[in-house]
Amino acid sequence: GLRYLPPFANATNDDGSPFPHRVLPADYVGVEDGTGIVHTAPAYGAEDYELGRRFGLPTHHTVDMLGVLAEGYPGGGTFVKEADAQITEDLERRGLLYRGGTMTHTYPFCWRCDTPLLYYAKPSWYIRTTAHKDAMVSMNREINWYPGHFREGRFGEWLRNNVDWAISRERYWGTPIPIWRCEACGEQECFGDLDALRERATAETRGALDPDGLDLHRPYIDGVVVTCAACGGEARRTPEVLDCWFDSGAMPYAQFHFPKGAPELFSDGRFPADYICEGVDQTRGRFYSLHALSVLLRNDVSYRNVICLGLILDGEGEKMSKTKGNIVEPWAVINAHGADAVRWYLLTAAPPGNSRRFSQDLVEESVRRFLLTLWNTYSFFVTYARLDEFDPTAAAPMAPRAELDRWALSELNQLVADVTEEMDGYNPTDAGRKIEAFVEELSTWYVRRSRRRFWKSENDGDKRSAYQTLYTCLVTLSKLLAPLTPFVAEEMYQNLVVSVDPEAPDSVHLAAFPEADEALIDRELAEAVQVVMRVVSMGRAARSKSRVKVRQPLSEALVMTRSRAEADALERLADQVRDELNVKAVRTIDAGEAAGLLSVRLNGSVVGPKYTDRLPELQRAFAEADKTAIAGRMLAGAAATVGAFELTAEDVELAPSSDGDVAGVLEGGYFVGVNTTITPALRQEGLARELVHTIQNMRRSAGLDIADRIVITHEGAAELGALLGAGPLGDYVRGETLAVEATAGAPGADDYSETLKIEGMELTVGVRRA
Repeated sequence: GLRYLPPFANATNDDGSPFPHRVLPADYVGVEDGTGIVHTAPAYGAEDYELGRRFGLPTHHTVDMLGVLAEGYPGGGTFVKEADAQITEDLERRGLLYRGGTMTHTYPFCWRCDTPLLYYAKPSWYIRTTAHKDAMVSMNREINWYPGHFREGRFGEWLRNNVDWAISRERYWGTPIPIWRCEACGEQECFGDLDALRERATAETRGALDPDGLDLHRPYIDGVVVTCAACGGEARRTPEVLDCWFDSGAMPYAQFHFPKGAPELFSDGRFPADYICEGVDQTRGRFYSLHALSVLLRNDVSYRNVICLGLILDGEGEKMSKTKGNIVEPWAVINAHGADAVRWYLLTAAPPGNSRRFSQDLVEESVRRFLLTLWNTYSFFVTYARLDEFDPTAAAPMAPRAELDRWALSELNQLVADVTEEMDGYNPTDAGRKIEAFVEELSTWYVRRSRRRFWKSENDGDKRSAYQTLYTCLVTLSKLLAPLTPFVAEEMYQNLVVSVDPEAPDSVHLAAFPEADEALIDRELAEAVQVVMRVVSMGRAARSKSRVKVRQPLSEALVMTRSRAEADALERLADQVRDELNVKAVRTIDAGEAAGLLSVRLNGSVVGPKYTDRLPELQRAFAEADKTAIAGRMLAGAAATVGAFELTAEDVELAPSSDGDVAGVLEGGYFVGVNTTITPALRQEGLARELVHTIQNMRRSAGLDIADRIVITHEGAAELGALLGAGPLGDYVRGETLAVEATAGAPGADDYSETLKIEGMELTVGVRRA
């Protein structure tokens, strides 16, 4: 209520009388800076305007629509931001300036021309949405939001704080607000359809509504004049156009000319929409406009399910900005890696609602991790299927014989069930990630372990089972991927299905989505193979520690599992572990035997603070204790008594012992070790495997086809040469390299030859097509 004299006494009341400047209360003003009193200009700020409405302040414009300050003020006639210096100078001259300077703060600028923007209070048309706030909040609870917290969170908060919807915009072109105002009496009338408008339009302007060439947008509609129903005067359309988001929200109805057209819109399943998807920035845009108009018109929802996506950031996690220069152009990435690669990355990089980084490098990494793995698996199948003239339609699918095939089909059908559940739950991210995990295992486990089955010359039942299994997996994957990577899925489907089956649907996008066959899901087998995979991974790490070459066979692997059931499963699938780890035998051991292969020491970071003054006593008792017994107790999950101390798992550190012939890895309750003793027989077998590897590389260098039979000629180290002669190892080397003959002697002129160096020995080898 305190009165004061203003720096510029130009403001007046609406009746022209001097305005009584006074102090008003406002909760957005603080006392941290300045005097605690700020200037209020109702025409140039939302908070100022609301305060002015509350206390009945006049709304005067001292800046015009071009941003030019009115005459009568210092700097009048110039852009208002450029008038600052003259205003400051005037205040200082009159002794009214307390302090002058520049303050840096966040301010809006035009994104096109980068000039400062001005808040400007203008008359606008509104829809009184606040009268329907409760209905909009209530209807929102019937929508399934993904992520779920958006319903009551970001979108719910927007609805609960609803303000009337300002729907008018001043544009040269757009959807007109269909309100005509009489120039004589001021009567306003809203026209809801063209027939009524044609009936009331004056004869001189009715031609603009002729169906031929009709354009209802502004400015064309502005020429239509109607006769005022109240006084008979001329009424002209209000010049504003509709907010484009009103167009967006009206889309479901406007496309059918609602309310006159297409009454079946609400009875034939087209409305409400089952599903929409947009970014989080559409909370006040598409999500709101669709919802608000549906509630206002029908007191119903416009969509049943919505996925709300997070923002796409640059590769460093920063918001993209043309000003910053960190925009990632999507076409550059699409041209480099394809649309499916971009789509797959954006689907799997982060769950709905989360922001995700985007760059060419990130998409390329995703391509390598998934799409190339998928394509290489597909390419492997096509290569061998053509060589063997495999025809998936020639006979009824056979029951899978190998355990590996049953496992692959079990995992495939589990995948179908999981992906269907995730997609039904509007979670494409986890659906995609599960497909990615399956493709990885299909490539690195099933195909790699089945290679010999595809390579072998005899076309027996085992080979046909492998073909049928991999074919089934790839065709099913193409159908699962159809909504996610439509182009790759179509390419695979056309070659795998359409090219061999004239009865099949013409496109993967016309085929039925896969359905899981529960009878083929073997969860016990799946769990057993997971144990095998873990053991194999640890076994490879153990071999790596031993620095023994991967192709050198070892005598045995020793495995401690977490349960008897896991040990039984491992023994049942021991052949897979033997092959993967290149060992002659796999032996399961108990915690007691595993304990003898471990070193044990006190965990100083735990026992030091725990026992403080008694630590020397503990160290003496531990030095005299049976370490194997302690390790055994720890592996069994029990405490160990050491002198007067009760030690738990956190008090000691267990690690594979570096002494002895076993290199091991201890992890997650498992121990896997490999016996590194190499006997002469094992050494010979290792040399044979190295020889196979080098000759296979020679085949590729010589440009031989994958199925070509060859003749080998060799001279040099006798020990290596003997591996190509008679006997089991010679049979093995010739069989693996598809050699029909191997003879001693210098390679011929037509041979492709190299001098191989293996274990310090040299052997000159020549190969040629048989």
